Amino acid sequence: MPQQRAADWVDEREVVSLTRTLVQIPSVFNPEVPGANEERVARFIEDYLRQMGLTVSYQEVVPGRPNVIAVLDTGRPGKTLLFEGHTDVVTAGDLDSWSYDPFGAAVESGRIYGRGSCDTKGNVAAAIAAVHALMRSPGNLNGKIVLCIPCDEEGLMIGIKDFIRRGWANGVDGAVICEPEDNQICVSQKGAMRAMVRTYGKMAHGAMPLTGINPNTKMARVIVALEELEAFEKARLGEHPLLGWPSITPTIIKGPVKGEPQINVVPQECMTTLDIRTVPGQDHAVLRRQMEDTIERLSQRDKEFKASLEVIEERPWTATDPEDPLVRAVARAYRDVSGKEPVYNGVPGATDGTFLHQAGVPIVTTGAGDRYIPHHVDEWVDIAQLVETARIYAQAAVAFLNEEA
Repeated sequence: MPQQRAADWVDEREVVSLTRTLVQIPSVFNPEVPGANEERVARFIEDYLRQMGLTVSYQEVVPGRPNVIAVLDTGRPGKTLLFEGHTDVVTAGDLDSWSYDPFGAAVESGRIYGRGSCDTKGNVAAAIAAVHALMRSPGNLNGKIVLCIPCDEEGLMIGIKDFIRRGWANGVDGAVICEPEDNQICVSQKGAMRAMVRTYGKMAHGAMPLTGINPNTKMARVIVALEELEAFEKARLGEHPLLGWPSITPTIIKGPVKGEPQINVVPQECMTTLDIRTVPGQDHAVLRRQMEDTIERLSQRDKEFKASLEVIEERPWTATDPEDPLVRAVARAYRDVSGKEPVYNGVPGATDGTFLHQAGVPIVTTGAGDRYIPHHVDEWVDIAQLVETARIYAQAAVAFLNEEA
């Protein structure tokens, strides 16, 4: 079948029905609530993909938190394309603040409302519908398509890490990360470092602070010094054309770290968490040393200053060459489906694609949904855009696997 007709096989009703069903199966991870995880929605997806005729693997990463992986093998030699989208969603928060049932998947004014409709169950449904369309189409497709639908993208990304650890990413030639980006073609992503700084003092009466050592004022110096480091990095790198500015952001400040705080007590210890976002041109190891050097300089100026830095997790920034065959295939698909020129952009946060990129897989992030809507009350996705996404995915698969880009 001619490549430009691949989109015609996408079933709009399937896209809408599948999205609504996925939203209606809550998958907010909560270790304190039995069954509050991705298991039930993953089981549904597993059955759905088996009924489509795909080869399906259901693999628990940890108890109750599975990955679902499906393979469409055309039987013809060629490349392997991966579509990736996660099953977990964030909490709905205060239910009274919602205008719609967060797990009702209400349809109104051309939108589907509900937690995960935008991030990213709608795009999971679009990827599945795209593969289903290609299976129904009479055209010859080369190579393989892998659907990776993992758990825990919203947390520590244990799902995609397990996928890679088990060897599933080996031999993958390109991956489309199915996230809400208004169908813009995102060829770069910010990296992330999560860190914790602790300053240590001596507990004392608030009326006699000189009998103790106040870790809060020590932490204030750390925060100001890190703000100066952030300004240095901004001046050194400038504003990235797709990702904007790098940042070092204190997010949680806690003192005391343990026990009840009291207004007339100088605490023994203070803790601050840092959400650090990096851009191409930054080396995480160098940035870590710069932060350690910052703490060391403060200790040299003040004999009572004592602090520690712990990096909890790192996610590297990513960049895919716009001339990569995957990018060209997605861009061609976008033109064919929409009749417009694609808009290129970057992802302001990290996705599961971060670790696929680290594993050597070229990635493009694109999908339906206003990129500012995820995690909001009354989360929604536009149905027309979602159907367009499924068509873009189908067209991109043909362009990439049959090397028509």
